[in-house]
Amino acid sequence: METKWLEWAKELQSIAQAGLTYSKDVYDLERFEMIREISVDIMSKHTDMEPSVIRDLFANETGYATPKVDIRAVVFKDEKILMVRETTDGGWSLPGGWGDIGLTPGEVAVKEVKEESGFDVKAVNLLGVLDKKCHPHPPSPYHVYKMFILCEIIGGEANEGIETSAVEFFAENELPSLSVERNTESQIRMAFKHLHNPGEAVYFD
Repeated sequence: METKWLEWAKELQSIAQAGLTYSKDVYDLERFEMIREISVDIMSKHTDMEPSVIRDLFANETGYATPKVDIRAVVFKDEKILMVRETTDGGWSLPGGWGDIGLTPGEVAVKEVKEESGFDVKAVNLLGVLDKKCHPHPPSPYHVYKMFILCEIIGGEANEGIETSAVEFFAENELPSLSVERNTESQIRMAFKHLHNPGEAVYFD
């Protein structure tokens, strides 16, 4: 799904980041900074993001460039799936967010469900590991792996969080307008496939 310009920009950023991490020669460091600027220019020309914003995103990344990890919790109740409405774009998504240092993927899923929906859950199973570039998400400056983790409700009650404005359960044939930055319809369908077929193999790209 990822366009060539975005693929090239990410590859250039990755090369620049590694070079800035491991190079000692002042002239090499200067060249890697130039490569990073080319990557920033490519992204700014093809998106509505200001170069300064993109540059700040890249400046936060140090060390060898690796994919970021996005954790999404899949929670069912009465054959309906738990979703939260994002305040940033008004779309609906599975509770989740970036993986946290010091927490396991399951612990992140549990934390995000509590913070975004009010429910207490326990992580049960891994449903899929997806590469964001292989799916119809909007362009992203990061290379992202998305982990979908099945969780069971053990307590709590619906309560929106700081980043969410509503909490609802939806049937498979009544899905709301999605926050496609966070999840796509095909990914929600994948979750329901596991609901109907508990023995379904873990999906991975």
